[in-house]
Amino acid sequence: MPRLCVATPTGPFEITETGGQITSATWITSTAADDTPLLRRAAEQVAAYFDGTLTDFDLPLTVAASDFQQQVCAKIAAIPFGETTTYGEIAKALGAPAQAVGRGCGGNPIPLLIPCHRVLGANGLGGFSGGTGVETKVWLLRHEGAGGLLI
Repeated sequence: MPRLCVATPTGPFEITETGGQITSATWITSTAADDTPLLRRAAEQVAAYFDGTLTDFDLPLTVAASDFQQQVCAKIAAIPFGETTTYGEIAKALGAPAQAVGRGCGGNPIPLLIPCHRVLGANGLGGFSGGTGVETKVWLLRHEGAGGLLI
């Protein structure tokens, strides 16, 4: 599987391609430097996001997971740049417990590109499994001007 690690203000970010689709992304120190058209495009879009010139990723993504995980990721992917929702609101839309949605957010295999940082708890930030955890979530929300008084 081709992989490429790109530098971001929130740390090194590795993107994985499988069969012409982005299938995972993670904050990790890596020497991955595969060169494919899709990985180059993904790296350009990630750089543009952090530069403040891109608000919507346009990349082919595949979430290789359970139907429920795919449903959670689809709801997350629909949250616009600069906006947030709660675990509870997604849970209500899916007819599932908020805790299950929280686990689904934590299991998102393509963070940033599927913007799980835009999902908040009812009374606070909630968790974040990417980068340095909640600090990365706060950085991303500030970057997007989202989260209001919570951050």
